[in-house]
Amino acid sequence: MISSPLYVYVDVDDTFVRSASSKRIPMPAAIQHVRTLKAQGAVLYCWSSGGSDYARQSAEEFGIAECFEAFLPKPNVLLDDMPMTAWPRFMTIHPGSCSTQTLEDYRRHLT
Repeated sequence: MISSPLYVYVDVDDTFVRSASSKRIPMPAAIQHVRTLKAQGAVLYCWSSGGSDYARQSAEEFGIAECFEAFLPKPNVLLDDMPMTAWPRFMTIHPGSCSTQTLEDYRRHLT
């Protein structure tokens, strides 16, 4: 049985990079998780409130740009008939708890 792809949107700041003053500090567990999800067949998009260029530059800086299909700004307005909390097959994962998860874990949670 072929599973439909899971689409994963990955934020930049405080997800795979932290900033301390002018220093940018990678978050290795989240970066590895992005690589693992890609290898497991997830379709990944990188997005940021800082915009699509910032998202792309950040992914390039930390060596994971090739994991993403596209780079997007986070939306300011979401026009939808239901709030995100009511979306079927939708979940939010905190980067601090992602290192032990697999794509199959996410699939099981969403079914």
